[in-house]
Amino acid sequence: MKIAVAATGGSLDAQVADQFGRCRFFLIVDSESLRFEAFSNPASGMAGGAGPAAAQELARRGAQVVLAGTFGPRAQQALQAAGIRYVESSGKVRDAIAACRT
Repeated sequence: MKIAVAATGGSLDAQVADQFGRCRFFLIVDSESLRFEAFSNPASGMAGGAGPAAAQELARRGAQVVLAGTFGPRAQQALQAAGIRYVESSGKVRDAIAACRT
């Protein structure tokens, strides 16, 4: 399963970001192997619509689940429309992934 995580940095030891749409980085992690791709969130600096734009980017990259501290209502709608499950989470990315897998 591909799990996307809104993060403060580009590693598994980074913290899960408080906000989904305006996080600095996303990691897309393979839940079986823990191999991941890290990239800057292209929507982080948008004046408006960051949540839906971030949801579109994650859908394009094949994410099935996304973890973040909080999700705004428009981000929730966009994720639901894309068929991506979203889960509020905190702590280190590595620990959030482990909790999501169980």
